[in-house]
Amino acid sequence: MHPEFPHQDIIHLNHAAVGPWPLRTAEAVTAFARENAISGSSHYPQWLKVEAATRGLVQALIGVEDAADIAFVKNTSEALSIVAFGLPWSAGQNIVIPRGEFPSNRVVWLMAAERFGLEVREVDLSYDPPEDALLAACDHRTALLSCSAVQFASGLRMDLHRLGTSLRGRGILFCVDAIQHLGALPFDARAMQADFVMADAHKWLLAPEGIALFYVRPELRDRLILQEFGWHMLADSGDYSSEVLTVADDARRFEPGSPNLLGIHALHASLSLLLEVGLEQIATAIDDRWQHLHDGLRSLGCEILTPPARRAGILTFRPIRGETEAMFQRLQHAGVLCAQRGGGIRFSPHFYLPMNALDEALALVAEGAGSG
Repeated sequence: MHPEFPHQDIIHLNHAAVGPWPLRTAEAVTAFARENAISGSSHYPQWLKVEAATRGLVQALIGVEDAADIAFVKNTSEALSIVAFGLPWSAGQNIVIPRGEFPSNRVVWLMAAERFGLEVREVDLSYDPPEDALLAACDHRTALLSCSAVQFASGLRMDLHRLGTSLRGRGILFCVDAIQHLGALPFDARAMQADFVMADAHKWLLAPEGIALFYVRPELRDRLILQEFGWHMLADSGDYSSEVLTVADDARRFEPGSPNLLGIHALHASLSLLLEVGLEQIATAIDDRWQHLHDGLRSLGCEILTPPARRAGILTFRPIRGETEAMFQRLQHAGVLCAQRGGGIRFSPHFYLPMNALDEALALVAEGAGSG
């Protein structure tokens, strides 16, 4: 058992949905709440130092040049909406997305297309390699390609470097929903030539819902027409009597009002753990657990739906008799947290899970297969 994750009554194989908090994160939230109750906002300047430090941790996490390029927003959907409704579109342009994306990365583009007279091209990823299909769907009218770094249902990991390099060369904007990647694998936004990166914190980042990171390549910030306004987005946000409405020239322009300091304190704690362990080490540990589950499920005759060569942290499988619903209910009842996605059962183990916990989950799958 990992000291940061003492839960004993569950086997948490659901980090691709809502991950658990490390103990240090729960303690940070508790301390923040206690401080509020006892001292009110007396320590607000210190809270702002934690906010600044958290931007620095996010900068290290996604590999960007300046912490000032990081905005904190409510969730992935909000960040995607800032892009979808902020870009200066021209009627007749098109947006390319994979078919089967999580709704966050589909709804915003369909709504923007309706408002601005755009076309949304949804591309089947069954082609090998899937990047070829996405790039082939782009033409001289394509303004942006948006995709998840890892597909939420199949667990397919996209080659972001290849996509980013090709799209930059063609003058097409590249938007990456990194929610199923960050915290599980190393990420380098500059090397991928990503123009926009967003991710909520409640999955592999092991932090709460309601706080998300949003990166915009600095050269593009001025292209996004702002849709939300408030005191916090101003260049001199501390001068409440100023008559001058000058928008901040960094990513704070995307933060119209008071920051979610509770969520930021929690995110700071969770990121401190991930960066302390190291993303390379975490990726290796997750891969070992993925392979262990893969081999065990294969030995039980399960069909593996996640392409092994394109794996990240998600492993989606179908039981031998195809009784997915019954198997899912059996696992849930036994305390194995997982999800039904993509026509199968989705396991998503994090770095800290002991191998014997995985063996317990596999034993339950074996029992279910035997009783079917």
